[in-house]
Amino acid sequence: MRRWWQGVALALALSVVAATARAEDDFLSDLGWGTLAVLTNVVYVPAKLAWAGVGGITGSLAYLVTLGDARTAKRIWQPTLGGTYVLTPAILKGEEPLIFSPQEEPPRIRRRKLEER
Repeated sequence: MRRWWQGVALALALSVVAATARAEDDFLSDLGWGTLAVLTNVVYVPAKLAWAGVGGITGSLAYLVTLGDARTAKRIWQPTLGGTYVLTPAILKGEEPLIFSPQEEPPRIRRRKLEER
């Protein structure tokens, strides 16, 4: 009977050690992905801000040149100002999409899709 209790105690001890090892692996994995996200954002965020800045200025100039045609300006602002500004570990793992420059469907395609329904 005593041997049986020793076996149960040993099994419990091993399961606690295994759970702790898995928790450490999760911590190290999260640490690695977080570090990678910070390092990639050092390059990505300035590039995205530059893209958005150029798009904001260009869209504003298009608005002025077309004498207030907001539709033209929005066609420039939508792909340049929208999208993902900061990379997260979920994006780097492929769990969430990375959208640098969102694209809008042309109106004709959208109308056809509505007519098919």
